[in-house]
Order: sequence, then structure tokens, then C-alpha cells
Amino acid sequence: MRERGGAVPRAELDLLVVGAGPTGIAIGAAALEEDLSVLLVDKGPLTSAIQDYPCHLTFFTTRDRLEIAGVPFTVPEEKPSRRQALVYYRAVVERYGIPLALHEEVVGVEPPGREGERFTVETVHRRGRHRHRAHAVALATGYFYNPVSLGVDGEDLPWVGHRYHEPYRHFGEHVVVVGAGNTAVEAALDLWRNGVRVTLVHRGPSVKGSIKYWLKPDFENRVAEGSIAARYGHRVTAFREEGAERWVEVREAGSGVVERLPCDAAFVFAGYRPDVTLQRRAGVEVDAATLVPAVDPETCESNVPGLYVAGTLQAGVATDRIFIENSRHHGPLIARHLARRLGRGFPHRL
Repeated sequence: MRERGGAVPRAELDLLVVGAGPTGIAIGAAALEEDLSVLLVDKGPLTSAIQDYPCHLTFFTTRDRLEIAGVPFTVPEEKPSRRQALVYYRAVVERYGIPLALHEEVVGVEPPGREGERFTVETVHRRGRHRHRAHAVALATGYFYNPVSLGVDGEDLPWVGHRYHEPYRHFGEHVVVVGAGNTAVEAALDLWRNGVRVTLVHRGPSVKGSIKYWLKPDFENRVAEGSIAARYGHRVTAFREEGAERWVEVREAGSGVVERLPCDAAFVFAGYRPDVTLQRRAGVEVDAATLVPAVDPETCESNVPGLYVAGTLQAGVATDRIFIENSRHHGPLIARHLARRLGRGFPHRL
């Protein structure tokens, strides 16, 4: 195994956590508090979703609501930056010595066949395949790695992206932004303020009402004055290129008129969708329409004994319902329930 962050766990773990984001870290810390052996496995780096946020992002949530594992988030700003969050969550891992297996993808979770047996978790790493055995498994993979695709021609072209980090490479260019939520509006404003010509395309009549309160008037004023172009009531039908020319093809909903929007690059922000493949293969009952798993809210345990589902995965497709601040208690719930089942932990907690 390729653990970093803490001592090598016992050959057979008490708990294996799939995901090393804030929720996974909170579960790992809570497990160690209950004297459980634990390992966090993630196909990417530590807190990979936060690493994929825009470089200069500031959280909408205040620092106290991002705290996990009883570790104070001590920064002078009320609302932390992406960089501060990355440092904070790494510090929690280091303080607790949470064992990690990073850049190791979980490809299968097999529940015990009989009472007394263990879960078998199969993983793939660049050095080969590995099988972990554990009393219990917690799935905390989130959804940010799985952006929703428009499903139109040309979306896989190299100049069409689903992640936005910073504007500087696009100075002097024309960029089309597809979407009307926080990510789309923030990207459009950031690009425009850094010398980029921006056109925002959205199928609805305006930007979403749920965007951050300080962004909405800023963006609407930029559209009103003509600094940012907007195509409301339009759907993207294709991304095209011919020779050196690139454009986004859009269709107006009412008239059906098709328009070409010339551009150098495009970003698609159509939201995110959780991947429930691991859950279903392991036997978790997942609602076909909402993708909400069958979970006991008091313990986070699914209908499969010993298999827990935590964090934003519990919300299914309603990805705006569960965040770090209202799921950070999942770690203690899981750890205490498992410790009680295994007869571990400390009496005052049991």
C-alpha cells in the first residue's frame, strides 16, 4: 500500500473510506478518535475537487462552517480562499496522521458473503491492482469530478472545457461561457475583467436566482452596458471548427433561428451529477430518478450493513442541497456507529 499521512494500518482495516475530500478527511479523523484503523483511498490527490476550483476563488461559506474534526480554521478573513482551504484540510490530515492511498482508484466494493467476513475493495494504481479488506466501507466521493455533458457534437474538442481556473491565457480572445449558475457567472466576470471578450449562453430567460447575491447585479450591469454579451433563451447545438475558425452553434428557443458565435475557447458549466456505479454494484438501493441512496440519517449506513454513504452523495442529483457545512457531522456519526458495532472506541463516546 502507498499510505501517506499516518502509520500503516493493520492488515485488515476497521474502515476504508473512498474519497479524500473534506468529508472523507472528517470520517478518517473521527475513526481515529474512536480507535479504529482507517485508510482513505482516492483516485486523485488530496482534496482534488478543491484543487479544481478557480485559482482565486473565495468560499461563499464562512471559515467556521468549513471546520472539521474540531480543528480551528484560523485565518483572518471571514470567508477563506481556495488556497487557505487546501492548506487547512491538509493540516487536519497531518494533525491526526490520517493514512492515505492517493492516486489509487477504487474499481469495486464487494460486501461480505457471510457473517464475520470482510468487505473486499479492489483498487488500481499505476503500479498495479490491490485488494484491501475492511470491516466497513464509507463512500465519500462527492460529485465534482463528474460534470454534466451537453451531449452535443464537438463537446470533446480540446478548446471546450468543463473546468475554469484562471483567465490569463485567454487575454484578447473571445470566449463563450455556457451556463447561468455561480460558476458560469464568476468565470464570465473574471474573464471580462482580464481583457477577454465574453458571451454567455443560457437556455433560460436570465441568470439563476440562486447565484451569490453580490454577483447577480454585477453581472446584470455588465450585460446591460454591453460589456458582456448574453444569449438567453438559447441552446447550444454544436461546437464546430473548420481550419482556423472555431464557433459555437446556438439555437433560439422561440424562433428556432440558428446563430454562429465565433470564439477561441468555450466553457460548459451545466452542473454535476454523482456517479452511483460503486454504490449500485455493492448493492446499495439508489432511486432511479433522484439518485438518492437508501441511507439511515442517524448513522449514514446504507441498506448494505457496514457500507456507509456520506457527504454530497446523499443528495443524489440535488447537488445544491448538501455541502461541507451541513455534512461534516457525517464523520462522527459513522465512526461512533462502527465503533459501537465492533466494541471499540472509548466508553464516554459509546
